[in-house]
Amino acid sequence: MSPVLLTTPEALKVPEVMTALRLSRSKVYDLIRSKQLRSYTSGRARRIPVDSVRQYMQDRMEEAA
Repeated sequence: MSPVLLTTPEALKVPEVMTALRLSRSKVYDLIRSKQLRSYTSGRARRIPVDSVRQYMQDRMEEAA
């Protein structure tokens, strides 16, 4: 059986989240610290699940409505 290749990443690096949300590095880390963005570490690497970014955006849209 061959391994499954993901076409869309399940987790993003901090710079990828910065680009996606158009935010600074410090703001992304503030969102992580305040638990508005879920994240995890693997070794020294911080990763943010794509679902967490989507949820953050959804929450902001609901607040704006």
